[in-house]
Amino acid sequence: MNDLSPFSGLNHMRTSYVYILTNRHRSVFYIGVTANLMKRMQYHQAGTGSKFCSRYNVNILIYYETFSDIRDAIHRETCLKRWNRDWKLELIRKKNPEMRDLLEKGKR
Repeated sequence: MNDLSPFSGLNHMRTSYVYILTNRHRSVFYIGVTANLMKRMQYHQAGTGSKFCSRYNVNILIYYETFSDIRDAIHRETCLKRWNRDWKLELIRKKNPEMRDLLEKGKR
């Protein structure tokens, strides 16, 4: 079978995550997708996760969703990035009303 899709050769059924990060003032959001959320957070917290996050000190995990197929996660990330700020806030506050850092000690 000759699969020329951008996903050929990837393990589609690997657990993936869409996540939202913010800064300490909760004024900036970053939406990303990864197959290893904890490792990706280590990069963000070290300032090497992305240039945007490093520039604006965006390294606080306030929301994530889990997917069994990376294609679904990528699709969800794309959709969320198109949402306006109010919609994103409503989504976050449904699961994390106080927008606490989900990686703080005792919150894992």
